Amino acid sequence: MTISYTLKVANSRFGGFSKLLFRWKGSIYKLLYKEFIVFVVLYALLSLIYRRLLTEEQKRLYTKVAQYCNRSTDLIPMSFVLGFYVTLIVNRWWAQYTSIPLPDQLMCVISSNVHGKDERGRILRRTLIRYANLSAVLILRSVSTRVLKRFPTMDHVVEAGFMTQDEHKKFESLHSDFNKYWIPCVWFTNLAAQARRDGHIRDDVALRLLMDELNLYRAKCSMLFHYDWISIPLVYTQVVTIAVYSFFAFCLVGRQFLEPLEPGQEGDLDMYVPLSTLLQFFFYAGWLKVAEQIINPFGEDDDDFETNKLIDRNLQVSLLSVDDMYQNLPPAVKDKYWNESTAQPPYTTATAAETLKPSFLGSTFDMRMCEDTEQSQLAAASPSVPRIQTPLLSRFFTAASPAISIKNFSRGSRGHPHLRRPRADGGFPSPYPNCSEDPESVARIEEEETEDEESRASEPTTPGGRLGVTQPPEASETQRKELLLIQVKAPSSDSMEADQPEAWKP
Repeated sequence: MTISYTLKVANSRFGGFSKLLFRWKGSIYKLLYKEFIVFVVLYALLSLIYRRLLTEEQKRLYTKVAQYCNRSTDLIPMSFVLGFYVTLIVNRWWAQYTSIPLPDQLMCVISSNVHGKDERGRILRRTLIRYANLSAVLILRSVSTRVLKRFPTMDHVVEAGFMTQDEHKKFESLHSDFNKYWIPCVWFTNLAAQARRDGHIRDDVALRLLMDELNLYRAKCSMLFHYDWISIPLVYTQVVTIAVYSFFAFCLVGRQFLEPLEPGQEGDLDMYVPLSTLLQFFFYAGWLKVAEQIINPFGEDDDDFETNKLIDRNLQVSLLSVDDMYQNLPPAVKDKYWNESTAQPPYTTATAAETLKPSFLGSTFDMRMCEDTEQSQLAAASPSVPRIQTPLLSRFFTAASPAISIKNFSRGSRGHPHLRRPRADGGFPSPYPNCSEDPESVARIEEEETEDEESRASEPTTPGGRLGVTQPPEASETQRKELLLIQVKAPSSDSMEADQPEAWKP
């Protein structure tokens, strides 16, 4: 049975994990004690041989060998090899658990879309969900030793009620060299199509939803089969096992107490019990045993999956859902908070203190502004600060945007503030000195200005300006003409490329 200690660690308290160290079932002591005893016995035998049976010359030779073995232990990257391997095993272990097919979604779809209160409708619903459970039993017999011991033959599956005698005969008559767990899923699809033709499934949308859920269920069965078929490469498991065993083989020799080679030389402290080496064995060998236990969670270890209990649960819950609960609804009535704008469930005395805690509204709600009230005042935009409304890339192109007309430039001077450079006489020079003013362009500009002034005069005004909007101060006549000439008499691309700075040229 899976060992669960979740309740013991629900709250963090003093010595919370320490209490778990005294449990035997599912513990590392139960998993490792035999290997630990073998290591201690071998270490003690080598220590007795070195202390009592070897001569002085043999001790000197043994000391050199032990020093060589102790240096060799540093060459084996135990933490890296074991850490990566166990991480891979744990991820695979959890993925296998999530691949176990559960009929919860499928039974809800069957109960809501396969209709009929008569015996035929009931048979359809129960048969469909039984086929799904039969497929799960067949695949679990292929991967789990517990399930295989429970259902050693197909006759046991028939006796358990997952399959009828006629279905068993048809199942055995279909010959295939591969696992036939998928046959009940095909029966499911054919029976669902028949129910659609008979009107027990009322539309194609419901049939499609039923098929989609069945495909998800079948995909999980297939994943269990592939996890059982494709294992972690054997060479990787062998490398990790050899690394651990060789490491502690060197430790047996290299971690012994050694007498000094030279007379009068100070030796190491004689620790009859090598605590650090034993702890190292407990950690590294225990790490390997964890990977050994969960590499195949469908066995019979303490923490392997309870597949037989899952089969019992799935069959009972699914049949209850599609049969007894079909259109067996409690009356729909007004809930307790019908006349209340804010629902507030009651608290017990043990949880009453939680009502005093404020609701979390966001981390910035607790931030306090500085005490200076001037920092909290609203700041109005200064009219003297120019605003650039054109994109940054438009500064490097000479062609005007089609969305910008001459009229827009004639109404103010805030369109391109970076082009306005005052001259000594108060005007604004043209950025293109080589371009002469065209009399026709100037006449056209003056004509549009006249039309703009007439249109502004005819529009209603308010105390705050035309249409209630404060207007910026109008530019002088010379400034407007200069800005308009920039757009009208733009230079050619060759001349502009010559005038660009070196950093702007592609």
